[in-house]
Amino acid sequence: MSRRTLAPRATLRPRLPSPLQPVEDERFSRHGVRLLLKRDDLIHPDLPGNKWRKLVPNLRVAAGRPVLTFGGAYSNHLRATAAAGRLLGFPTIGVVRGDELAARPLNPSLARCAADGMRLLFVDRTTYRAKDAPQVRARILATLEGAAPHDVYVVPEGGSNGPAAAGCADLGRELRGLADVVAVACGTGGTLAGLAAGLDGNQRAVGFPVLKGGFLSAAVRALQDEAFGGPVGNWSLEERFDFGGYARTTPALERFAADFGARHELRVERVYVAKLLYGLAEMTAEGAFPRGTTIAAVVTGHDDGTTPAAGHEDSAALQADDSTAPGAG
Repeated sequence: MSRRTLAPRATLRPRLPSPLQPVEDERFSRHGVRLLLKRDDLIHPDLPGNKWRKLVPNLRVAAGRPVLTFGGAYSNHLRATAAAGRLLGFPTIGVVRGDELAARPLNPSLARCAADGMRLLFVDRTTYRAKDAPQVRARILATLEGAAPHDVYVVPEGGSNGPAAAGCADLGRELRGLADVVAVACGTGGTLAGLAAGLDGNQRAVGFPVLKGGFLSAAVRALQDEAFGGPVGNWSLEERFDFGGYARTTPALERFAADFGARHELRVERVYVAKLLYGLAEMTAEGAFPRGTTIAAVVTGHDDGTTPAAGHEDSAALQADDSTAPGAG
């Protein structure tokens, strides 16, 4: 066990608290609403945004043991875990949805995981959907050569568990007294669960699910039970802006993201952040926020070029990749 794995913050030197950037945008200002961007995407180049906040608490628990986790072919979480393993010196195993991928060249996202030393284990989709069942989890762990199953630390898909939610409470604490509403895009719910817990009693958190299915409310409650012993904070979900499911988009969303990025010199990440910002602009136009409201939108990640853009030949596969499942990202 190295000192680096026990003290990742000292080793990786993240930019915390992350910057809070005022944005002048008439889509908000003409309604008397002030928009701030909480630039969590600038925390660390390899572990940006909620990946830092969710993963680092789990690495402290893992204490240098091999870390096994799960994700799809373009998972941000897999890439962040692999990068952390390279930077901090611990083994990583990524269980990837889709055994058909084993016979194909690695896409840019999985190639980066492999370059960072992650062992990739491809499983069929039926097995993947049942990965949380004890017998299936045991079968996956039993396939690991050179690693005793009881010595492997397992992080859930998307990185959301009790330690992750507790780590995301710091996000809320950084924003206390600085905004009336804090909004974040949601995949597995861990960031929202912790964010709401960290805010003060006069603030509310709004989550924008990027997945279909209506499962997220129960997931957030369960994560708060695990992390904090019960419900905490004022939070809600705005479920109108998934645009059809994970990684799905429309011409309107693409136009909005390109325009927002050009206006504010921001590479708007399409899977999560674009839907968040679009939803906030629509809600503001609808009068959902009283004049004088300050909104902080959490930029949880950046566009690093590994996720296929709309219209790319790989984008359809990404959209179809169990797009209604929790944690598809």
